[in-house]
Amino acid sequence: MLRVATLASGSSGNCAVVSDGRVHILIDAGISTRRIAQGLRGLGLELRHVTGVLITHEHTDHVSALPVLCKQTGAAVYTAEGTARALCAKWSGLEERFRVFLPGQRFAVEGLEVHAFATSHDCACPVGYSVSDGGRKLALCTDTGVVTPEAREGVRGAQTLIGEFNYDPKMLRTGPYPVYLQDRIRGLRGHLSNEMGGELAAWAAQRGTGRIVLAHLSQENNRPEIALEEARRALRALGLRDGQDVEVLAAPRERPTGWMEV
Repeated sequence: MLRVATLASGSSGNCAVVSDGRVHILIDAGISTRRIAQGLRGLGLELRHVTGVLITHEHTDHVSALPVLCKQTGAAVYTAEGTARALCAKWSGLEERFRVFLPGQRFAVEGLEVHAFATSHDCACPVGYSVSDGGRKLALCTDTGVVTPEAREGVRGAQTLIGEFNYDPKMLRTGPYPVYLQDRIRGLRGHLSNEMGGELAAWAAQRGTGRIVLAHLSQENNRPEIALEEARRALRALGLRDGQDVEVLAAPRERPTGWMEV
């Protein structure tokens, strides 16, 4: 049985874990190793159980635990070649831990199949991931200014989607961020708004996705209730109802979700 949990989700740190009960994979490591260990323990796992770490890109809120995590576990770190170069420039001594790939590649982590698909973000070589046990499929698509064709195909057929709902446009426009930062966030290499996240969620639900997990919500420029209503609105437009046809939930910023069956 394939299961997933988010340990943290938001601009201050991101980490998820997907497991088939034998292979346990972290997706990103943007919170402290201590918090990762605590979150894993709440799920019945220990750091030593981590088989591999998939990194989406090199921004701090996705990689801050890597140096300590690599010291405390034997897990391989899978990342795009450009991201690996950026991380090696930031931290020495990690080179031998990296297993690099090009966006679009598929590879196995023990018994699980991973597909890395290109996203659009202001970093070296951003990707999202799908993970499958051959029967069920999870997709994670965050930190992207647009839904790329590659991301759309990566999400297609996933039973569970962890998708970005970063900002509410009105809150961003009237909030504390300077204009240059607002422009970055809503740019083609920035983040998905609630509306854009809702469009992806609806597209995925039309193709069989039964659970939508709203992720990477901005603390300053979004609220869970606003993002959830936008997701539900997009689904209602297709005649789909939250709690009946599709399950919709927002990933907590600072605490784990608990296991969710993919």
